[in-house]
Amino acid sequence: MIYGGIEAGGTKMICVIGDENGRILDRMQIPTKTPEETMPIMIDYFKGKDIKALGIACFGPIDLNRDSKTYGYITSTPKLAWKNYDIVGAFKKELGVPIGFDTDVNGSLLGEITWGCAKGLTDALYLTIGTGVGGGVMAGGKLLHGMLHPELGHIKMAVADGDTYKGKCPYHGTCFEGMAAGPAIEDRWGKKAVELADDDKVWDLESTYIAQALCTYILTLSPQIIILGGGVMHQEQLFPLIRKKVLEQLNGYIVTKELKDIDNYIVPASLNDDQGIMGSIKLAMNADI
Repeated sequence: MIYGGIEAGGTKMICVIGDENGRILDRMQIPTKTPEETMPIMIDYFKGKDIKALGIACFGPIDLNRDSKTYGYITSTPKLAWKNYDIVGAFKKELGVPIGFDTDVNGSLLGEITWGCAKGLTDALYLTIGTGVGGGVMAGGKLLHGMLHPELGHIKMAVADGDTYKGKCPYHGTCFEGMAAGPAIEDRWGKKAVELADDDKVWDLESTYIAQALCTYILTLSPQIIILGGGVMHQEQLFPLIRKKVLEQLNGYIVTKELKDIDNYIVPASLNDDQGIMGSIKLAMNADI
């Protein structure tokens, strides 16, 4: 079976053709411009390829409520050209195939659950830390949606002692995203994450905030694994700092086999940055059931 997949991001769109084994057979990448510029190129890519279904792992916020009149829409996005845009409806009209639709981070999590480091688990967290902070959650074998979808980047942080930074988030200031995402690093230190030395003091503070957030998720969501992706997490020196500080902040309150083996509990994404597009293929497979 051949499926289509889209990892729809705020800066780029990745379109792929894949099979039920998660093999990517073909791909195309284009910049995310306006719908009028971007959509015809993507639609033309899939036309004539005889895909059985299409999966879209999409930037948001998006409407995932199938009973809603705006199901399949990108809603209140800061990318104004895409605000209130019916992305599912547009592809459905032109391609006429079943469409699976979810957040970009849930797509990444689905890729890791199906073919990556979380394979076989029922409760997992995927967190991306880059331009923003977003998270996908699987609980009891199901992707977590609820009222909307998790906005894990916007939990409030306890500001570290001596930290006078007011945060970068225009909505919440010192939320997780406001204190630890890529734009906050650049705003605070005057350099992008990739330009900072591996032993720079920024990473000690960065790991403090990431560990604090992970402790909140551990205590509320109880995941069997935590997968960290995104541009900031390409700084591999963060992982040992985060693991150490998670254990310090939990302070022995919970003791599990996963936490005893923390190097295999808090882990980097495992699919060579293809977890999102592989997840979109799985969304298509699920839509075809």
